[in-house]
Amino acid sequence: MSKVWLVTGASRGLGLEITRAALDAGEKVVATARSADAIREALGGEHERLHTLSLDITDAEAANAVAKESIERFGAIDVLVNNAGYAELGFFETFTDTAVRRQFEVNLFGTMNVARAVAPHMRARRSGLIVTISSVSGLVSNGGGAVYSASKFAVEGWMEGFAQELAPFGVRSLLVEPGMLRTDFMDGKSASFGSIDIPDYAEAIEQYREFVDGANGNQPGDPKLLAARIVALASQDTTPPRLIFGDDARQWAGAKVDQLQQEITQSADR
Repeated sequence: MSKVWLVTGASRGLGLEITRAALDAGEKVVATARSADAIREALGGEHERLHTLSLDITDAEAANAVAKESIERFGAIDVLVNNAGYAELGFFETFTDTAVRRQFEVNLFGTMNVARAVAPHMRARRSGLIVTISSVSGLVSNGGGAVYSASKFAVEGWMEGFAQELAPFGVRSLLVEPGMLRTDFMDGKSASFGSIDIPDYAEAIEQYREFVDGANGNQPGDPKLLAARIVALASQDTTPPRLIFGDDARQWAGAKVDQLQQEITQSADR
């Protein structure tokens, strides 16, 4: 029996690939993005298993309306993919307070809005899967990624606890932590850079921008492969709490675990 998926940020990148993979598997999908027209253009229009809706995830009322319409259209929401987000890439002091708050408004509070809209339905049915697209940057932070990582660390902490609250009601959670994926995530459509000029950081920022420009389009991770993995995991009766995707992500996460273990050992009373 086919499942019903609700996917945010579905007009491009990983969200678009997840939508395609779910449709290819015979599933029904409500695909959302700020522009439903962009989704229809990318996928060649709607059909009996695809419904597209415009959604700004920072609008809680709009998220509730999308959840309601999804259920009315297809009868249920079996899988929520909380994918929509963007990256503030740059040095912390070069960002205005407004920019930092916007990063959290989208990546954390927007993601919470959608989960809050869908969770009561899943609890009532005693069934469902919430897939949260985080990042290895939700486990490991580096210079130039402090603001983005802060938002993803917050997503990780919230969802790790929320998953335990939902588990007694048959609602599962999958946190997805990709490394660098070959999407447009690092270009101007998804990434934003600090606007405050600080001479002390000038050289380091120039090197960081060169790294981002060089990496954009050359990332090692295949979003189609990740999308297929997510769809395959959603079809199983049990789901791992995390999917760390990509050799780079597993390397960075493993190094962080080793670092933490060393720091735990060093912190022990002697």
